[in-house]
Amino acid sequence: MRYHGGGEALRLDEIPRPTPGSGQVLVEVSACGVCRTDLHLIDDELPGGTLPIVPGHEIVGRIRELGREVEGFQVGERVGIPWLASTCGRCSFCSSGRENLCGAARFTGFHVDGGYADYALADARYCFALQGGYSDIEAAPLLCAGLIGYRSYRMAGDAERLGLYGFGAAAHLITQVAVADGRRVHALTRPGDDDAQRFARELGAVWAGGSDEMPPEPLDAAILFAPVGALVPAALRAIEPGGRVVCAGIHMSDIPAFPYRILWQERQLVSVANLTRRDALELLALAPRIPIRCQVTPYPLEQANQALAALRAGELRGAAVLTTRPG
Repeated sequence: MRYHGGGEALRLDEIPRPTPGSGQVLVEVSACGVCRTDLHLIDDELPGGTLPIVPGHEIVGRIRELGREVEGFQVGERVGIPWLASTCGRCSFCSSGRENLCGAARFTGFHVDGGYADYALADARYCFALQGGYSDIEAAPLLCAGLIGYRSYRMAGDAERLGLYGFGAAAHLITQVAVADGRRVHALTRPGDDDAQRFARELGAVWAGGSDEMPPEPLDAAILFAPVGALVPAALRAIEPGGRVVCAGIHMSDIPAFPYRILWQERQLVSVANLTRRDALELLALAPRIPIRCQVTPYPLEQANQALAALRAGELRGAAVLTTRPG
């Protein structure tokens, strides 16, 4: 399923099966998660990508071919392919553990073809072995919703009272991490979304309400998964002095002007960009220990447009995952 630009729907195309070059692996895709970043892509909100492009960066599959000089993997092994496709490995960011900020970074499903397909090529150095414990469709959301959620959660610090604005794929996963850590999670959903609020409480949130409400107690930190700039002032008003608001998305609508007094008293507003391979190693080790339960709605690959429409409409509980074969 390829995006050709212009805001058009994805198109089912037949393209040649790729051949791995040096350092690459060819992965036969069994599942690929549907991420809000894919919506931003087809809405032309992310400049600088390749067209046409096969979206998808929460890829689970099995290695079918190894390119030259690939080490640490073998044919038949199950792997995950995330958003970060490659970096330069030489700049100050790469050399200081901040490869997510590399100016030469390339991203899966944006610069290079992703997982809305039968096969995907990837740089083996940016792939991850996936152990047992999760089916293919359950493992897929961990590779972006989980990773961005985890990086955002760590950036929120040791907040005991944590607010999550937007309760989709990332929030439903990180809620389970936060609850396991003894945090008090407050879920703020689309106003009137009773199902999402019930879901949040089922996962251990102490309170769930609309994003147009104030939580019942001041927050130590808040994470914005919803790409809605108007929620930034709302979150600042909800946190205590010294608290932090973390913007987790790769794209957000414009933030409206707000009075300085709601930022004052050492409140902080920060953003999260992309992910690192360390994030992936830590989360993939942590997930089965909690264990994180991934709520997924599967769609066949050719129904990618329907899955994206369901995500846009807020109709999903958890994450949507495209499948090419049972897993």
